Amino acid sequence: YHCVASKCRSLHGRYLATPWLASPHLQTLFLGIHGRPPSFTYKRQLYTVRDGGTIALDWLLAFDLEDADEIISKDSSTPLLVVVPGLTSDSDAAYAKHLVHSMARKGWNVVVSNHRGLGGVSITSDCLYNGGWTEDVREVINYLHRKYPKAPMFCVGTSIGANILVKYLGEEGESTPLAGAASICSPWDLVVCDRFISRKLVQRFYDKALAFGLKGYAKLHQPVLARLANWEGIKKSRSIREFDHHATCIVAKYETVDTYYRRCSSASFVGNVSVPLLCISALDDPLCTREAIPWDECRANKNIVLATTQNGGHLAFFQGLTAGKLWWVGAVSEFLCALHDSSYMHQQKGGRTCSAFFTGVVH
Repeated sequence: YHCVASKCRSLHGRYLATPWLASPHLQTLFLGIHGRPPSFTYKRQLYTVRDGGTIALDWLLAFDLEDADEIISKDSSTPLLVVVPGLTSDSDAAYAKHLVHSMARKGWNVVVSNHRGLGGVSITSDCLYNGGWTEDVREVINYLHRKYPKAPMFCVGTSIGANILVKYLGEEGESTPLAGAASICSPWDLVVCDRFISRKLVQRFYDKALAFGLKGYAKLHQPVLARLANWEGIKKSRSIREFDHHATCIVAKYETVDTYYRRCSSASFVGNVSVPLLCISALDDPLCTREAIPWDECRANKNIVLATTQNGGHLAFFQGLTAGKLWWVGAVSEFLCALHDSSYMHQQKGGRTCSAFFTGVVH
């Protein structure tokens, strides 16, 4: 805490939401509709994983903002950030572009690891991603570490991508090559969030909207889904739970939806996280309820900095009169840069890890 989190002004100041976006629903809706992302162009790399699946890696290098035609050297020591998007989101999501552009401006190289089947890429194997599918993140991180062994590597997961990231960190423990990470608006406990999102009328609206997005994802890959899952059930799905029943559980071979949710909830893996990890959640998040935040588990793990805000919605946290910035992007940037400049970066297998601890509320 004294060497890293204490240097982050954002974590000790006040988060003031954009006045005309004071409601969590307005924040979340505005982010989804527009979000005012910065304008830039990614460089795409298609990566094939061991099972034959294809992942789109979208790059923005620090050089790209200088209009220079450069590639990363194998011996580069420039920090590398891997971004894992949320459910049905890809590198074009407004929040992803805010983060990517911010870190590239700091001189970092950034790559968005799109979930298989997203980013305009076809599904090329009999496997889909899901809320607990860590194999793709693991393979991409190991690949990048082998290719750029001297580059300190960090990772940021957002929404369901945050759940995947924290679960991966818990599974890997000391073995991960990541030097640090950040989890933004994670659902934490998929069972609790499933109950929450079906509880009230406004939450059921989000549930239907996300289910609509999942059905759109399925329709893009109908030849594969119709063969692997219950296509008629998918078409009739009106909730995330129904989609998971007809698609996710069948493809991933989970006995029931609740079995899938329990086994894939990152809250169960928090205790084994062995790298410095910043976790940010808004207490008014209309999708990922505060009831699911593993407060005690985070307090018990001295590698974790848990910061919560009263407002912010889901992945939004707009600030300023023009809503031109996302507060959490600045907080993540501060934390990762401070961590990179410290002696607390995680070293793979037996290296020194962060021994600091902080949990707090950003008002």
